[in-house]
Amino acid sequence: MVHAGILELAYDSFGRLLLTLPDGTSHTGVIPVRCFPFTDPTQWISFCDADGHEVFCLTGMSELPTETRKLLEADLARREFVPVIQTIRSVSPGAEPTEWDVVTDRGDTRFTLTSEDQIRRLGLQSAIVTDAHGVRYQIPSLEALDVSSRRILRRYL
Repeated sequence: MVHAGILELAYDSFGRLLLTLPDGTSHTGVIPVRCFPFTDPTQWISFCDADGHEVFCLTGMSELPTETRKLLEADLARREFVPVIQTIRSVSPGAEPTEWDVVTDRGDTRFTLTSEDQIRRLGLQSAIVTDAHGVRYQIPSLEALDVSSRRILRRYL
């Protein structure tokens, strides 16, 4: 068990995350959820029980000791799948739906975008793309994309 000063985190013998609050209350099988996963991923982490009810909200990971933070980050990473688009190779011409061919931090992929509404800005320099199956792709910095990728994306933003 890792002691966090404000809380304790550990895995039980069944691999479920166990959260123990400073008052001694324990919650087994909690699921940590980032409240603002793209704009502020290290702040506001909600711990929810099996019914989806919040049992604790952590204001910032910086409050946690290194071991506890690493355990929490590893647990979050196991649940989150948000590839980062590095290059947009091509988008099929014509009306929607469109086929996208991209390079991500997890490899090359193709996906279908049923509507341009599935591309949303997150602040001035980032965006999120949600494909027809609900998989989200992050673009953390529009400026970091190559010129051709930015030109393609400009049509949608």
